[in-house]
Parts: sequence; C-alpha cells; structure tokens
Amino acid sequence: MSSQPPNRRDALRLGAKLAAATALSSTFSALPVLAGDNRRPVPIFDVGKYGAVGDGVTLDTAAIQRAIDEAAAAGRGAQVLVRGRRRYLIGPLQLKAGIDFHLADDAELLVSTRPEDYAGAAAALSAREAHGLCLTGTGSINGRSREFMTGFDEVNEWWRPGSFRPRLLALAGCQDLEVRDLTFTQAPSWTLHLVGCKGVLVDNLKVFNQLDVPNCDGIDPDHCRDVEIRNCHIVCGDDAIVVKATRQGAAYGPCANITVRDCLLETQDAGVKIGTETTDDIHDIRFERCKIVTSGRGLAIQLRDEGSVFDIDFHEIEFVSRYHSDPWWGRGEAISFTAIPRTPQTRVGAIHDVRVQNVRGRAENSVRINGTVQSRIHDVRLESVAVTLDRWTKYPGGRFDNRPTTALPGIEPHGTPGFSLRHADNIIMDKCRVGWGRNPPEYFTHAVEAEAVTGLTLTDFTGPAAHPDRFKAISIL
Repeated sequence: MSSQPPNRRDALRLGAKLAAATALSSTFSALPVLAGDNRRPVPIFDVGKYGAVGDGVTLDTAAIQRAIDEAAAAGRGAQVLVRGRRRYLIGPLQLKAGIDFHLADDAELLVSTRPEDYAGAAAALSAREAHGLCLTGTGSINGRSREFMTGFDEVNEWWRPGSFRPRLLALAGCQDLEVRDLTFTQAPSWTLHLVGCKGVLVDNLKVFNQLDVPNCDGIDPDHCRDVEIRNCHIVCGDDAIVVKATRQGAAYGPCANITVRDCLLETQDAGVKIGTETTDDIHDIRFERCKIVTSGRGLAIQLRDEGSVFDIDFHEIEFVSRYHSDPWWGRGEAISFTAIPRTPQTRVGAIHDVRVQNVRGRAENSVRINGTVQSRIHDVRLESVAVTLDRWTKYPGGRFDNRPTTALPGIEPHGTPGFSLRHADNIIMDKCRVGWGRNPPEYFTHAVEAEAVTGLTLTDFTGPAAHPDRFKAISIL
C-alpha cells in the first residue's frame, strides 16, 4: 500500500479540525485511549494550565485542586496531569471519583510543613467515597518528615514528633481504586491509609521513609475488603504492611480478602502484620513471596480487641528480625502471634485457623504463639518453618514484648526458646527446624517450649536445645 501526501482540501479540513480542538478548551486536551472495544477521547487536565507553578516555593494547592474538580466534573476517566521536572508545594488536596491523578516522569509533590495550610485536614492527599479513582505515574510525594520533628532523641534512638504531622495519602470508602508506580518519601506519619475501601489494587509502590521516625507505616488496609498489594518496595520505621480494624472505621465492618505478595520490606517494627487495632473480625488474609530485609518482628498477629483473626496464610516468606532500642515495639521475634487483652476489662476475640508454610529466617528471638487464659489461640499449622536464632545487636535480650497492654507487663523477662507456645490448642508443627548461632547466650533455651498447650503435634522436627547440657530439646509443661 502506498501513502500519498494530503491534497489542499484535506489539509484545510485537517487544519479546521485542529483549530476547533484548540478552541474547545485552553485548560485541557483530549487523547484517544482504548475503552473496551472502542476508542474514545479522555480529557487531560494539565495543572500547569490552572496556574500551578511547580517551583517548590509557591503554594500550588488551589491550582491543582481546580484541575481535580474540573476533571471530576468532566468524567470519562479524565486525567489530572502533573508534569515532571517540577516540584509542586501543596497543602491538602481532595481527590475525586473517576479521575486518574497522574504524576508524570519525575514530578514531585512537596508537602507543606505549615499547620495553617491544612485547615484541620489530617492528610496531604485524601478522598472519601471516590469510586474509580486512580493514582498513577512515576513521580513522587515528599512528606519532609524531619521538618515535622522536634529533634533526635539520642537515648531512645528516634526522632521526636512535633504536635502536628500529616499522613501522606488517606482514602476512605473508595471502591475500584488503583494506586500504582508512585514513590512516597519521608512520610512524617502513616504513608498510605486505606479505610473501608473495596476492590483495591496497590501495585509497584515505593515507600522510602526514615527508619528512625516513629509511626511512619508503609501501607495500612483498615476495614478493607478485596485488596491486592503487590510488587511494592517499602522502607519505613514502623510496620511495613499492616492490616487493621480501627475503632474509628468501625462503620465499614470486617476486614477480609486481602492478598499481599512479592514485596520487599525493611522496617524497625513488623514486616507483615495484623493488628494491633482489631475491633472487628479480620479474615481471609494472605501474605506470600515477600522478603523482609530487617524488622523488629518478622511476621506478626497482635490481637488486642474484641474482633477475631482467622483464615490467615503466610506463605514463602524470608525474614530477618532483631532487637532495637526500647521505644520500638517488638523484641526481635521471628514470628509473634499474640492474643492479649488491651486492658484488664477488654473482651478479646480469638486467633484461629492460621497457616504458616515455607517460611525461613534469622532472628534474635523466638517463634512465639502466645494466647492467654481469656483468649486461647487454636488451630495453627506451621509447615516447613525454619529459624536460626542468634544475637548480633547491643540491646538487652531475654524478654518478650506484650505491648500494647495494661493487662500484662508490657516487657516480660523470658528465656528464648526456638518455638515458644503458651495457652494454645491444636498446634501442628510439620518439618520445622531450629538452629542456633555459634555462641548462644545463656538465656537461649529449648528448641520447643510448650506451656498450657493441648493437641500439640510435632512431625519431622529437627533442632537441639541451645545448651543441650542444661536444657531438653522439647519442654512441655
């Protein structure tokens, strides 16, 4: 097939179409995208055409918000385009339904540090019941965490927060939500908080926070359902990925059907976790094929409230877990499943039907399954779980961390067995293994220590006591 240059009539017709398109709007353009089997134009709302300067000094909140509002009014999956090679200083932005908020190339949203710019808002970007919302692009959101701190505490080895610090992205009651490819840096508080959201995809998100800033969680699904979190790289001081049911989100009901897979995590708290906020049931959660580079607890379920946690899978996970300074929760436990009342008056739920398969790692403290008289943990299967216990940090050992609770001591002096089981029923350990470092301290004890446990089954277990001359490999009390 040959191609002929356009004749004069065709050229004039094309010119007329282009002129009409240009006159249609000075603030947005339209690009063809595939929608089902048909191609249709999607409006593009460039924040620069609404007055966003992007010099990192001028507050661009109002200009970007106008672009968001007009894109939402236009519908058709309109895109709000934040162009690269610029830094946009922002106060809180309210995202809307049905738009694609797109940070192109290396565009950076720089969070304002002035409390007066927030007018009571708790997050830099937020949305409520914004169905069909997408946040995409290769740009970043910079939370400027140190500028919200009052100073570094040398004794406790962390930054002291000031009286105000926003979350970076808080989305409530949204359905058919996508967050992908973005980078979040230096969050002063929680990075991505999802409350009561359904039908969520979080893909290829990068979170690079400070390891010594408290409460800067990576991703927090809270009362959410039908969520997939995948291919994320998270570095943060607090929990990397944590499933919650907070008191504030109670109206949204249980948290269920959440998958976390193929993520690389680094934290000073828990790598993958459920709790501690467990005011409603949390069930059908799966963590798989994740690598926890370092943590204060590798895998964790912390039940402290009236909800129950059940039908949970941890599959093919590698971890390193170690002690940190006193304020950080976790005392280097490899795995920590605990059902402990938050207060002496709390009616606590139950942990049951949990499966841990093909999990291995190095830790400074035990695999811990710890129920209480008020709430016995039951029906837990550990299959091909291998842990090597050693000490390599400077912090005192020989203790478990029960926090948060006032019903029991927060920090409990305790020897360090390979597997510590208390107040639990129907625990199956199949093909599990314990190894010890070259010079185990004197408080390293049994390979397995079971207290107030019924229905314990050990099959093909391997591993001696840390000090065979002083302890039995298996101790059942």
